[in-house]
Amino acid sequence: MFEEKKWTLKSIAEKLGVSNATVSNAFNRPDQLSEKRRKDILAACAELGYSGPNKAAQSLRKGKFDTVALVLSDSVEYMVSDPVASHFMKGVASVLAREKINLLLFSGSAEHVNSVVDFVDGFICYGRPRNPLLVEQLKQVRKKVVTVDFDIQRNASVGIDNQSAAHEIAQLAIQSSDDDVAIMGLRLLDHNAICYVEDLDSVVTEASVAHQRLKGYLSALSFKDVTLKKQRVWNIPESRSECASIAAKQALNATPRANVFLCMSDIIALTLMNEATKMGLKIPSDIRVVGFDGIDEGVRCNPPLATVHQFSEQKGIKAAQMFVDGANHEETLPYGIREGGSC
Repeated sequence: MFEEKKWTLKSIAEKLGVSNATVSNAFNRPDQLSEKRRKDILAACAELGYSGPNKAAQSLRKGKFDTVALVLSDSVEYMVSDPVASHFMKGVASVLAREKINLLLFSGSAEHVNSVVDFVDGFICYGRPRNPLLVEQLKQVRKKVVTVDFDIQRNASVGIDNQSAAHEIAQLAIQSSDDDVAIMGLRLLDHNAICYVEDLDSVVTEASVAHQRLKGYLSALSFKDVTLKKQRVWNIPESRSECASIAAKQALNATPRANVFLCMSDIIALTLMNEATKMGLKIPSDIRVVGFDGIDEGVRCNPPLATVHQFSEQKGIKAAQMFVDGANHEETLPYGIREGGSC
């Protein structure tokens, strides 16, 4: 038996009396050696406890890591439990797996990307990160960046026309200029309070997905000659039923109660419909509800939810393919309108 030690490519080659290239080829380029010679070298390395050239060092030398960091808009725990994000990540993973590229999930609440920037080939950023400093860092990083559902002027972005989609689904719900409309917003404010949005003028200047949807709703109200009453726009910090339930109960118990609810996610809409049903309200005769996303639960509920279907898995596929191809353009994907029976 050989003595145990921490081997390097150079030291193991010296021990075996062969060149560095011969050992490297045995692990990485088997076609360069005869089968017997390769097996002999691998067997000797295994006996010595050497498992092959250091992959990290190889990657650093080559400047290629076969790893992409997927920067999420929020914490990893929250995002993997969200059905829309899960479908998106499935699409990304399918492309990267085919290309033999590893996927690293990175929290949008992290302090900075410095901990991973030297070990990845670039970033796919899904939604505007909760920590705004990450946006500034991604603008400056010298690696490939593809953004999804927002833009940082890196000229590689994917998304749908959220403003047009919101306008279209709102028009489906609003039937009269006498309708009383409530907007159940998602992360319209940069804090975790479940509350009314009092200053709409400052909010509509923002450029996130939620703010684009808000602009679409407001344009539909204007088109239908509907006046938005005070305390009719809600901030819900997360698309979770726990958060949505609190806002839904308060909105449904308001006096007077709105009869049209424009919800910025299907989870918010489904939660509101559930709370309304508990109160004995009928949908769509007492209240009309629309969502946004197109998750499967919306089809299975009674009545089926009217919503914008944004094909999240296909969006993930497109974002990953743009990264692999080194694309340098903006891509606006189609969306669909599910009419459902909730409005």
